[in-house]
Amino acid sequence: MFGRRKKVSAAENAAGEAEQVVDEVETDEAAGEDGPRRVNLPPAPRPDGPWDISEVSRPEEGRVDLGGLFVPGVEGMELRVEVAGDAIVAATVVLRDSAIQLQAFAAPKKEGIWGEVREEIASGITQQGGVIDEVEGPLGWELRAQVPVQLPDGTGGVQLVRFVGVDGPRWFLRGVISGQGAVQPEAAGLLEQIFRDTVVVRGDGPMAPRDPIVLKLPNDAQMVPEGVQTDGEPAGSRFSGDMGQLQRGPEITEIR
Repeated sequence: MFGRRKKVSAAENAAGEAEQVVDEVETDEAAGEDGPRRVNLPPAPRPDGPWDISEVSRPEEGRVDLGGLFVPGVEGMELRVEVAGDAIVAATVVLRDSAIQLQAFAAPKKEGIWGEVREEIASGITQQGGVIDEVEGPLGWELRAQVPVQLPDGTGGVQLVRFVGVDGPRWFLRGVISGQGAVQPEAAGLLEQIFRDTVVVRGDGPMAPRDPIVLKLPNDAQMVPEGVQTDGEPAGSRFSGDMGQLQRGPEITEIR
């Protein structure tokens, strides 16, 4: 199980750092046999995005309006939406041989949930025999996973996937990077920039924490036939990118 890792700024003195370590140890020990007791921290600053709608003056510029998300458009990309029941809950940007799935969720007003979500994803994947590595990447703390999958010939294999996430004001944005962007993370720069430049529209209405922020199709969407079968991903947490619970929806081709 992975614990919350906290960055410490250079401005904090040595005594403060020591106090922080002691506090974290005491929190874990106090949990006893029930396991670590999570204490969620406020969302970290987002100087490079993703953005809240209140932070962007013209979110529609260079982005596709999906209601709950404004997704950046880049030349040659395909934008696919996925549904759960009658609601569109996720969007996937496919760019050449890589893809990133974007999904936004409601979150508590003063607490981030990415630390807990990482633990849930890691637990679900390891229970299925997968391997998880928690690293600090270009988008902050992320999970790099080797997920067991069945190959077309019936034999077993693994799929490499990166789970990234950022806590915002009353929302959480999760990204699942697959394809070459997961195999060679250094080649995923454009997908990471799409994630950073995404704008989240949480809305002012009441939502339970972790409820998905519903999306919509853009008015000028150009539909194309369903083409690519969804890659199998681990079941369990709704944050794990489990496409088995989603149905392939309309696909939008954006050529800019």
